[in-house]
Amino acid sequence: MNNYTKELRDFKPAHDFFIGIDSDGCAFDTMELKQKQCFLPNNIKYFGLEPIAEYTRDATEFVNLYSKERGSNRYPAILSVLSWLSKRREVIEQGAKVPDLKHLRQWVKEETRLSKSVLRSLVEKTGDAELRNVLAWSEAVDVTIEATVKGVPPFPFVRESLEKAFHQADIMVVSQTPLDALEREWAENDLIKYVRVIAGQEHGTKTEHIALAAKGKYSPEKILMVGDAQGDYKAATGNGVCFFPIVPGQEEKSWQRFLSEALDKFLAGTYRGQYEAALIKEFDAALPDTPKWG
Repeated sequence: MNNYTKELRDFKPAHDFFIGIDSDGCAFDTMELKQKQCFLPNNIKYFGLEPIAEYTRDATEFVNLYSKERGSNRYPAILSVLSWLSKRREVIEQGAKVPDLKHLRQWVKEETRLSKSVLRSLVEKTGDAELRNVLAWSEAVDVTIEATVKGVPPFPFVRESLEKAFHQADIMVVSQTPLDALEREWAENDLIKYVRVIAGQEHGTKTEHIALAAKGKYSPEKILMVGDAQGDYKAATGNGVCFFPIVPGQEEKSWQRFLSEALDKFLAGTYRGQYEAALIKEFDAALPDTPKWG
């Protein structure tokens, strides 16, 4: 058991209710900034995609912002970006080379803690050139994010929601963003005081976060995951708990609804059923499975 896993296993309830909240694109409007200004240029540079930079932009933005894969961990996400690129007609006709990254694909298949530190240990152990380049890409992304993403406030009604909830519920950040970035962003906005734990990619998957920290410690109907991506929804359904969607493009409206009605229903035990189902249906319709050029 690593220290991150132990932190979640040792988590003890202080209230009857538990709320997990995703960070990027859910609590903070950082998704577009990170993907367009931090990930995209590094995707192009480290994977030799300069000849097809325009199509790389389309694939990067589709996977990470405008599809049901939105919010994925960066390592499976870059594999998906490259996969979509390799199938695009214009890329095939141009004869452009898109790396397969078969060693990264194997690692993603076998490992659940898809973090930079775990990848670094594997690179040090194997000396694998492909994975070494992936690690360099990941480190460059983090350097760019630290230099670029500053002073981004939470979406409207996030702060008010946390203030209202934290007296009655144990709140945890549930994210696939590296821990240092999460701590920096929640601290600089003075929101860290509302959360009991911040769980990042180092702690495992979002499903594992909830399973370790909350499952079996609270009644299922008293556990709620708040998120803007299918991975958040799967983390909830995988643990048999409640889900509240922050609909991409309607973040302010979603948080206002959470503050004014959904949180009260959750705390009153009347959230599940038709109300939750209607919200999930709206959320599912907001993001496509395939790009318009796919």
